[in-house]
Amino acid sequence: MSVRVINDEAHFQSELAAAGIRLVVVDFTAAWCGPCQRIAPHFELLPGKYPNAIFLKVDVDKCQDTAASQGVSAMPTFVFYRNRTKIDRIQGADINALEAKIQEYAGASGGDEAGEDYGQGLMDLNSFISKQECECLNESDDHPLSHCLASEGGYLQSDCDEQLILSITFNQVVKIHSLKFKAPMQLAPREIKLFINQPRTIDFDQAESMTSVQDLVLDPKDLEKGSPINLRYVKFQNVQNIQIFVKNNQSGAEVTQIDYVGFIGSPLMTTKMNDFKRVAGKKGESH
Repeated sequence: MSVRVINDEAHFQSELAAAGIRLVVVDFTAAWCGPCQRIAPHFELLPGKYPNAIFLKVDVDKCQDTAASQGVSAMPTFVFYRNRTKIDRIQGADINALEAKIQEYAGASGGDEAGEDYGQGLMDLNSFISKQECECLNESDDHPLSHCLASEGGYLQSDCDEQLILSITFNQVVKIHSLKFKAPMQLAPREIKLFINQPRTIDFDQAESMTSVQDLVLDPKDLEKGSPINLRYVKFQNVQNIQIFVKNNQSGAEVTQIDYVGFIGSPLMTTKMNDFKRVAGKKGESH
């Protein structure tokens, strides 16, 4: 495994397409950039440490169209993609910050849920979650929502009683095909109600009274195996945010616990189409 040097825009697009659902990390660099040259030897080692990810290097002087279409104006800039869709970026020659981002999206051990291939163009959508816009009602201070959005790193637990409302916002519009829950059997959710594209987080009274997009009764077997739970796919074709009301748990216990919640589907490729238009117009991306 090694860093692949990009020759031109067509080469760049073909590498993104060939990567499929695997994480792609692109180093936008320049020969005259001192910080770029300092971090370069460290970047070269990353493919060996993260074999599930693809690492590309783009010289902004040789590939001006690619740099402009991706909105790169300062070097070094590292841009993260999955399924040909931009999911994050980081600027500056900080190898620790770069590795922290890679671990967030690819997993420290390469065994993260995000690398799993579900077929039919489906992928784990947790990479597209805008975590700063998410919230959870009735979460425990010690076991907040963020703990269950990664496959490793703790768990979410309710505080005052067994009910929870998880409000999840994505950084772009997605289609959600199925959900995945992992939880200890006695404390796992049982009945849940799903709502989408709410202007703000609903409260518990609203969750009880409002008509949901879909109701689910979770099977203990699915929770034990972490199996995908299919949704009415036609109802979840244009999702900016999803809210999950956990009504109760499997045993009637006072607290509910969720070790992991995953969203399986596909992005709507809005980023890709916008970039495509900018290439044609030779314009840089503004932020």
